[in-house]
Amino acid sequence: MPQYQLLIVLLCIGAGSLVSVLANKLTFWAAVCAFIVATAIYLGAGFAGIVMLALFFISAVLATHHKKEQKTKLNISEQGNKRNAGQVLANGGVAGLAGFLAYAFLEYNFVLNVIVAASLSSAMADTLSSELGVIYGRNPINIISLRRDKEGKDGVISIEGTLIGILGSFVIGVTFCVFYGFAVKLLFIIVLAGTVGNFADSFMGATLERNGALGNNAVNFLNTLAAALISIVLYLVW
Repeated sequence: MPQYQLLIVLLCIGAGSLVSVLANKLTFWAAVCAFIVATAIYLGAGFAGIVMLALFFISAVLATHHKKEQKTKLNISEQGNKRNAGQVLANGGVAGLAGFLAYAFLEYNFVLNVIVAASLSSAMADTLSSELGVIYGRNPINIISLRRDKEGKDGVISIEGTLIGILGSFVIGVTFCVFYGFAVKLLFIIVLAGTVGNFADSFMGATLERNGALGNNAVNFLNTLAAALISIVLYLVW
């Protein structure tokens, strides 16, 4: 790619990171991590990767602050207004790594870009279903016992929250297809990987996170990793 194009993109990513800090959306180190992740994704996935990442970030911010007062009353508000470095890496680390590998190993660029999309699909599904499901879910249940449980607790899901998560994965899938050409196979892989990753997050939340074996950031990282692995399998066997 032309050096001036890369420089312009890096300046835009840097400006976006700075604005996020000034707007109290990210801590300083979170912004540094976001800059690195976004750069890696751009190098491997180009503008498609940046657009998908931007959609995830904007949606996450809006969903987190949607009916914030109600979430606070329910004691399920997101931890603070600023996202820290751990949260950024938990949600975007897998996509960033896949983007870097796509840049380093051009012969595998396309499949690695599918992995970028799948991991962001899972992050999007998890964030939207968690943040909006607690507001609009009418019958929250524990994913393990399938019995009614308190909204907002780890491993609790609802039909409404699940559908919102699937919609989030669909948005990422459609965005990927806009740049790479529409194909039912690709859209299905990205949406299914994101949805399964979201369910994996809930299973880990109901078990490992509730008993203290894993923290929220670890669970978020593993759900995006699960989506990435699922997308590879689906891509290779289909």
